[in-house]
Amino acid sequence: MLIGLCTSAIASAKPVASAALDYVEENVQSFLAPEAPVSEFDQRLSQASACARNIVAANCFLPGALKCTGPKIDEIRILAYAGEAFRRARRTGIDTIVFGSGGARALVDGFSPAQASEQFVSLLTKLGPIAARHDVTLVVEPLNRGECNFINTLDEGAEIVRRVDHPNIRLLADLFHMLRNDETPDAIRRHGDLLAHTHIAEKETRSAPGVKGDDFRPFLTALRAAGYDRRMSLECGFGNLAAELTESLVALRRQLNDVGY
Repeated sequence: MLIGLCTSAIASAKPVASAALDYVEENVQSFLAPEAPVSEFDQRLSQASACARNIVAANCFLPGALKCTGPKIDEIRILAYAGEAFRRARRTGIDTIVFGSGGARALVDGFSPAQASEQFVSLLTKLGPIAARHDVTLVVEPLNRGECNFINTLDEGAEIVRRVDHPNIRLLADLFHMLRNDETPDAIRRHGDLLAHTHIAEKETRSAPGVKGDDFRPFLTALRAAGYDRRMSLECGFGNLAAELTESLVALRRQLNDVGY
């Protein structure tokens, strides 16, 4: 299992470079910034080399104002945005983009969840081939009910992914969101064949592993049983990243080792 960190490769370059991390997970909107001039992206890409880690994934796919559900969807803009995001991802070495984007996909009051599902499946069906052309996998991230009102559980995310049925549209398991939703590790066992990425943070305050002492072993055991052995990104808060990151990595790797990773 490769362990990474969701962070800015530029702003966090020094602590990342000195930590026992395998990779960095960046941000589509702020790092790839698909609608900003490519010259600005070139500059960020150069500066990011200071972190001395490969940037292999990126989250925060769509900005909240670029709605992908509801009565007003600018699909032409979304597809153009995605195409440029995937192009810049490939240049960076990013092969996984996380489609959480709670603001963009949240349902407005009174809008039918069934209709939103049809819209989302239709969009992903169009995004899959575009992602494939750039060797990118787009992973659907279920979000906890406190953050979004659409696609909350692994079961719901899996249903969408199976309907799309494209190899470049896969599923993400975020253990923080699963814990907040009171989901069980059985959901991972049911849908392990779809998983292409994972996130982790502790339940109460989205702290890093080891801070509150959350036991992730039941979920890690389920991931191992499902044959998942790709990446796990820490998507959590730190009071002092440089001081706390190493301890968190030790705590997580201890639990991974305990279940046989």
